[in-house]
Amino acid sequence: MGLGHWYNEKILPKCVAAGCGTPEVTELRRQVVPLARGDVFEMGVGGGYNQPLYDHSAVTSFAGIDPNGALLDAARARAKESGWEADIRQGVGEAIPFDDASFDTVVCTYTLCSVDDPAKVVSEMRRVLKPGGTLLYLEHGKAPDLAQQKWQRRLEPVWKRLMGNCHLTREIGPVIAPAGFVLEPVGQEYFDGVPKWAGWMEWGVARKAGD
Repeated sequence: MGLGHWYNEKILPKCVAAGCGTPEVTELRRQVVPLARGDVFEMGVGGGYNQPLYDHSAVTSFAGIDPNGALLDAARARAKESGWEADIRQGVGEAIPFDDASFDTVVCTYTLCSVDDPAKVVSEMRRVLKPGGTLLYLEHGKAPDLAQQKWQRRLEPVWKRLMGNCHLTREIGPVIAPAGFVLEPVGQEYFDGVPKWAGWMEWGVARKAGD
């Protein structure tokens, strides 16, 4: 086992838990996750942090993918504990292993920052949505202030290596809308308790257009 593999299997899941499983982050998740309806697909399901937040009475079926096997174990365990049957697979967002127009809702939280090709991932999420389907998103990314953008560019090379390819300078809305979505932003702000270069958040609803 190489050092990189060991880090990704043993250390990275703990880093993700520390950053993505806090009560403050959970409160932001509550702004979008309970809006999911019908057949639901979650992009970046690893860790299972969103699962307790769904309105289970409104969800007909649940599926998800994540590239990290260790994080998938946690997601599957949470689904089993809740009695929720779920189709959770290992995979990448650039090639989502589900058919066209399979889902009413796609949920994507804190995931676009770490994929290799965000435009391709957004296109894939649109592909698996039914006509008129909804993408619910919550992401961190490029700050609106030039001073913070400078720090983001400086720190991103090291940050990516430590945090599973997480980028600090990714734009959010400008990546989602061109793929064929109509954005309905819900909120955007600097997250309290973390440095501003790591804390710009945007969340909202994106409706599939053009079908």
